[in-house]
Amino acid sequence: MKTPSAALAFGVMAGAALPCGGSHAAVSATQGRALAATCAACHDTDARDGTAIPPIAGMSETRMRDLMMAYRSGQRSSQIMHVVASALSADEIAAIAHYIAGQRAEMAQ
Repeated sequence: MKTPSAALAFGVMAGAALPCGGSHAAVSATQGRALAATCAACHDTDARDGTAIPPIAGMSETRMRDLMMAYRSGQRSSQIMHVVASALSADEIAAIAHYIAGQRAEMAQ
């Protein structure tokens, strides 16, 4: 289990390592998967673990996108998620949401 300070430090580093926003080009599914890999440090992204808090695998694409955009704008409060979401473009957020939603098939197995 990660300590809050370790999770915060990872989030800040992960946010800095993600591609910066501003790109209006579509992000591929492969890039969505790569971007979502950053989420796995704190969240269950492959639907196999079940112990991540909060799990995001299988979350609806619309809900995931809306939550990330709310964190990015500051409408939803979370210091670490604001840093991570602010480093992503709207297209990158959409790609992550699409990948996470696609993990539903694995959840059924």
